[in-house]
Amino acid sequence: MHKREQGSRVKIVSTGFYAPEKVLTNADLEKMVDTTDEWIVSRSGVKERRIASAEQATSDLCIEAARRALRNGHFKVEDIDLIIVATASPDTIFPSTACWVQEGLKADHVAAFDIGAGCTGFLYGLILAESLILSGVSKRILLIGGEVLSKITNWKDRATCVLFGDAAGAAVLEESRDDSGILSHYWKADGSLAGLLFQPAGGTRMPASVQTVAGDLHYIQMKGNEVFKHAVKRMGESAVEALKRAGLRKEDIRWFIPHQANTRIIDATAERLQVPPEKVYVNIQRYGNVSVACIPICLHELHVAGKLKKGDIILLDAFGAGFTWAAVAYRW
Repeated sequence: MHKREQGSRVKIVSTGFYAPEKVLTNADLEKMVDTTDEWIVSRSGVKERRIASAEQATSDLCIEAARRALRNGHFKVEDIDLIIVATASPDTIFPSTACWVQEGLKADHVAAFDIGAGCTGFLYGLILAESLILSGVSKRILLIGGEVLSKITNWKDRATCVLFGDAAGAAVLEESRDDSGILSHYWKADGSLAGLLFQPAGGTRMPASVQTVAGDLHYIQMKGNEVFKHAVKRMGESAVEALKRAGLRKEDIRWFIPHQANTRIIDATAERLQVPPEKVYVNIQRYGNVSVACIPICLHELHVAGKLKKGDIILLDAFGAGFTWAAVAYRW
């Protein structure tokens, strides 16, 4: 067992991500649905998104992101003792996508399971991984957030099809030996709001049938205006509480990394927290909303660009279907 030391923390020691090669631009979408580049950018901030090939499932993206994270940290598969995959678009209802990833990585020595928490899944995974490592259950965890949302997107619905993309982000976590790592977290859920953002059919509530397929009930359905209001409120709540629990002020934040749902939610949340735009990291224009992959991709991009310095305070903040929401205060 990996023994916990007093005052120890858990930190991210390596990151990696993978996005499919195919790029779908707003100009491409103009030919598919009744929309315009101006309409899409003004309401979401998205200019292009990546789309998985017909042969690619979520596990395929996760496997490649995981390999890159392992390689970037100079780790071997044998160095990992647990795989956690956060996803809302699994390969199969069962087995878990994590098990498909385990097979792809040839990591048959480890346990593997999925987290279903919508777009908040990566942060839920961080919080869970922290507990597992500090309790001694695990020593080094591979946490992956991956989605192939294009395959559950209704490409006739212009309100939703312009938003989503496909990608996966991965991180390797272990116990910190200094003051870096997770400082605090806050997580919560409200299942009474589940009907505002969900995939109606395919589970036991509404099994697949000719009628469910004909009714487009296997695609994402979202009441955008309601989701927007709750997202801004709950992401603000999460961020404030995480800072409070860490004994930090908003002025201490070097980087605010919000879930990349759309720029209006990002801007509204940052304004509520009084975080200036230059401290908010945004990449939605290049990838769209890739759900659980958003935050690990942002972290990776900041890191490889040399924009993360030791001691920097990072605030991670997400909101997703469920509804779920969470924030993590982190010292790089």
